[in-house]
Amino acid sequence: QVLLVESGGGLVQAGGSLRLSCAATVRAFSNLAMGWFRQAPGKERELVGVISTSGGTYVPDSRFTVSRDDAKNAVYLQMNSLKPEDTAVYYCAAGPVLSRSDRQYTSWGQGTQVTVSS
Repeated sequence: QVLLVESGGGLVQAGGSLRLSCAATVRAFSNLAMGWFRQAPGKERELVGVISTSGGTYVPDSRFTVSRDDAKNAVYLQMNSLKPEDTAVYYCAAGPVLSRSDRQYTSWGQGTQVTVSS
């Protein structure tokens, strides 16, 4: 059982930055692949970035960076140069294997709202 709690969302102007955090309550956090996904109203959930147990990442958008701190059982999403189209609920996810597909992640946080104003 993995409990994930996201924080750091909020309202930001276009061009601004936000750092999202995800705190995990689990014994072996370092054994988990972690991911960030987002879902905007009326749209499907989409990948933001993932990070492996060794720290390797896949982040399609160069404005974003995913990192982890296994000592703190935490994963982070740094978002820079934000645009209104980045507005969405951002979710943290954990799973046994690294994947770009949300279907491979078995535990999810409740999400945190990010709103970017123009």
